[in-house]
Amino acid sequence: MSSSESSSSSHPPPAPAEKRHVGSLVTVALSLGLLALLVWAMLPARGKLQPAPLRPVPADCPKDLPNFVPSDATEIPGLDPSTLSKEQRNHILFRLNMEPCPCGCNLSIAACRINHPACSACKEAIAKILAEERNGVTSLGGK
Repeated sequence: MSSSESSSSSHPPPAPAEKRHVGSLVTVALSLGLLALLVWAMLPARGKLQPAPLRPVPADCPKDLPNFVPSDATEIPGLDPSTLSKEQRNHILFRLNMEPCPCGCNLSIAACRINHPACSACKEAIAKILAEERNGVTSLGGK
């Protein structure tokens, strides 16, 4: 036997660096996965949290409408157009259809008045807008 044969049989050849590297990556990935599973399992169940409303919504107004959408009403209960000029009437209708009702229902003042006639907030808003228009005050605060 030659000296090269005797030395190779006593020591196994070293493992390639690529195999050691892949094995350590698998171990790290498995450890991170198990750690993430443990953290997820330890999280307590959380209830749905919502901020408190700024002012209470009246009982007769819907509470779950998503976003404000302007309306296009031309006849509004309680609004007598005969006492107004055509320009005032158009401007009042525009404001009532474009401004949200202060009750928080996410309807325009006009739509809230039509759909929820008992809502006191829209009645007050209509009276305020009528008074502003009769006095010549616009929605921007000018005259």
